Amino acid sequence: MSDQLTKRETDYAQWYNDLVLKADLAEHSSVRGCMVIKPHGFAIWEKMQGALDGMFKATGHVNAYFPLFIPKSFLAKEASHVEGFAKECAVVTHYRLKSDDVHGVVVDPEAKLEEELIVRPTSETIIWNTYRGWIKSYRDLPLLINQWANVVRWEMRTRLFLRTAEFLWQEGHTAHATQKEAEEEARRMLEVYAKFAEEWMAMPVIKGVKTASERFAGAVDTYCIEALMQDGKALQAGTSHFLGQNFARAFDVLFTNKDNQQEHVWATSWGVSTRLMGALIMTHSDDHGLVLPPKLAPVQVAVVPIAKNGEQLEAINGYVQPLLDALRAKGITVKYDNDDKKKPGWKFAEYEFKGYPVRIAVGPRDMENGTVEVARRDTLEKQVMQAAGLADKVHHLLEAIQDNLYRKALTMREENMHVVDSYAEFKDRIDQGGFFLAHWDGTAETEERVKNETKATIRCIPLAGDKKPGNCMVTGRPSAQRVIFARAY
Repeated sequence: MSDQLTKRETDYAQWYNDLVLKADLAEHSSVRGCMVIKPHGFAIWEKMQGALDGMFKATGHVNAYFPLFIPKSFLAKEASHVEGFAKECAVVTHYRLKSDDVHGVVVDPEAKLEEELIVRPTSETIIWNTYRGWIKSYRDLPLLINQWANVVRWEMRTRLFLRTAEFLWQEGHTAHATQKEAEEEARRMLEVYAKFAEEWMAMPVIKGVKTASERFAGAVDTYCIEALMQDGKALQAGTSHFLGQNFARAFDVLFTNKDNQQEHVWATSWGVSTRLMGALIMTHSDDHGLVLPPKLAPVQVAVVPIAKNGEQLEAINGYVQPLLDALRAKGITVKYDNDDKKKPGWKFAEYEFKGYPVRIAVGPRDMENGTVEVARRDTLEKQVMQAAGLADKVHHLLEAIQDNLYRKALTMREENMHVVDSYAEFKDRIDQGGFFLAHWDGTAETEERVKNETKATIRCIPLAGDKKPGNCMVTGRPSAQRVIFARAY
């Protein structure tokens, strides 16, 4: 399979598309801009979803579900919100079709909706309209709710997982009695996302706050995690928004505080999407195919028997069974592939291409010697291991693979972090890709100039790191700290 994969250095974008399709992660659907997530891809997403859902619940959040359709008047209530999403909205105008002798099936003009409905691009408006009925007193706060859902943002230029008209995500929407509590919530969820990215995805991220022009529509502050892909482009991997009282005012969500006075609640929203699948692919995969961190691999270990006949296969089945039991007892997910319709070589190529972290081969000689052959996907190294105590050895190996993938990605990012002080140097080096730490004067005009002239944007103002003031690389005016510029997906 890997010989059908475009090399990364030849055409990175084509390599990505080839990999998504050939590794059976997703495919284009008959609806333009939408995708079909195939079982292997969806199994990875389910692992992500399960891990994140546990982290949300550990921080006190509960799940609910809100309507797919949003009355158009709701979107208009928060001015910056509608301005930010207006160009991406799909609108439902009628509720019935009818047959037509000339044109076939057409919209029934008599079935026009009294109020047009927006297919949700995000759910702040429908949720805050609902919260008005749920929140009356400080005793009802905080309200910590998440939903797993699909959303639609009408994209003209799409790429599987990275940018599609419909995608899957989670969106948290919380209400608080004080500004301090809401700001703490927004930062807390940023930390949850960063922990998930680094500990589960093995993807190092930089935590920061967006500039005013890059904020979520309707937010006071947008926090983000930014990752660097192998081609030197940045990917926004998750965002958490402090919404102030904007949506509470727009939807008149008031509560009686402890002093028996009425005030508007404070809000946050935060989300990650199937875009994380794209991030996972581009952070770790190689010219041999998909590479998955063990924590997110649907199957962590594939076991392949090598037998010349049915008698040998039966013997290997018996030899392997205690090993499979021991691995599963350790919580390791295992697939034993003794399907005799496919040759071992085909299976090896398949599991390597689809990113299974560990592959174990067992043949007649292994039975004689009490051994197995173990191959690890991250380095493609093979070694012979004693079958005795194999479960513990594989458990440690999976931990080593998870750690190695993170360290490798971190090394790549650190090697592509560039400190620049002059705009001439920045323009000269931006084509090589990477994160560029540079001073910025804080104005939207300078930010827009850099974007127009170099196609690079300010990915974030880092929350950690060098806070020394300086002078803007473009204008020379004072700058509070360095920010991160990069070209991005």
